[in-house]
Amino acid sequence: MSNPAIEIPNVLYRYGMCIDEAKFAEAAALFRHGHIALGEDVQISDPDKIEALWRSMVKTYDCGTSRTRHIITNPIIELADDALSAVVHSCWTVIQQTADFPLQMVASGRYRDEFHVIDGQWWFKEKAYLGIDLQGDMSAHLLGSV
Repeated sequence: MSNPAIEIPNVLYRYGMCIDEAKFAEAAALFRHGHIALGEDVQISDPDKIEALWRSMVKTYDCGTSRTRHIITNPIIELADDALSAVVHSCWTVIQQTADFPLQMVASGRYRDEFHVIDGQWWFKEKAYLGIDLQGDMSAHLLGSV
């Protein structure tokens, strides 16, 4: 089996890169064996519905991307005793620049993610968005309000 200290953060980083590149189907595929949690009562587990949610929220540009960088930092990995699951707390910061929007930080917050091993590979079990701690101008990033 792979090294969880490398593989788990790689899944986190792959998620951010897919969102930045507007590869929403690829990002949603990371939840093939899990779900995203929107608050305490809403869970979305169908990858097609997860993809549709992101497409309805995130602006994309003529270049085919969201013109953002999700910088995911400080992953604190709490590996289960059997080394087949983990809880990870991390921070995220989104920076953005478009032709009409100067480079700037648009938001920063926290994730609480659960991971598990399926057939020797790490997958999201749950992604919980813990909220936005710092918020700037998100008008070039999101299609609606937070």
